[in-house]
Amino acid sequence: MVKKVVCFGEMLWDCFPDHEIPGGAPMNVALHLCQLGLNVQMISRIGLDAHGEKLLDFTSSYKLDPTCIQKDEIHPTGKVILDNKDPENIKYDIISPSAWDFIALTNEALKAVKVADALIFGSLSVRNHESWETLYHLLHEPTLKIFDINLRAPFYDFEQIEIILGYTDILKINEDELVIVADYFDIALPKNSKHLEKSKLVCAFLTEHFPISMVCVTLGAKGALIYLENKIISHPGYRVKVEDTVGSGDAFLSGFVKTYLEGKRPEDILDFACAMGAYVATQKGGTPRYELEDVFKVKGLEG
Repeated sequence: MVKKVVCFGEMLWDCFPDHEIPGGAPMNVALHLCQLGLNVQMISRIGLDAHGEKLLDFTSSYKLDPTCIQKDEIHPTGKVILDNKDPENIKYDIISPSAWDFIALTNEALKAVKVADALIFGSLSVRNHESWETLYHLLHEPTLKIFDINLRAPFYDFEQIEIILGYTDILKINEDELVIVADYFDIALPKNSKHLEKSKLVCAFLTEHFPISMVCVTLGAKGALIYLENKIISHPGYRVKVEDTVGSGDAFLSGFVKTYLEGKRPEDILDFACAMGAYVATQKGGTPRYELEDVFKVKGLEG
């Protein structure tokens, strides 16, 4: 049976110095999940403008269900200005306000979440009160909730994040975000501690104080790990020639979600997720077209 997933949050344009490409972490995840064969809906909002129409055309080419994509008569379709001088450390200027800051609670959105196998969301999508109120309402639905914390300064509020963590089943977080979370919760991290030690301390705290059953920590070129039942399962990642890292974390999450919903072992979940992230890093943009065979070929590049 095909799994149903709802992604909530921003859909926008990533604007490079010489070109624009569709983006936004939740949308990237949604489009990867579409390519991986899942039934996906996107709860978001675009402007009544040319950029919004182009986004609809783009997402429809992936067969993404547009039912829950709202149209805003006042606010423009979102944009992010990117500086990619260093392809492994891309800088982002996220324009505010944008249409996705004003996602309304609709019957269509409620219906989609009620029948979904998973709801995926991040912290950036709720920087504005209206989208926050909508997500907060949806979090009360008895659906598996996957929180990609995705901290983008200055657009996050830890009081808000604490509330979201109180509804989270699975948390995805990267190594830098792990340190920020540790600082906020006053979790003492030993000096010069390695990523496994840091991850275990922070994950143990989070799973003890919130209803989180699993934490996935991404480590960039060093791979990723899963914290589950007081144990760490790790994967070293795959070495590839990087074209750009835009969307590689989103691809990782889509691979994680696909295999998790299939009931795979943590080791297999990490393996496929790391291969997805590595493959997308070899391509331009966050949502390249591919076949599963292309992702599997990455394993031949393992260092």
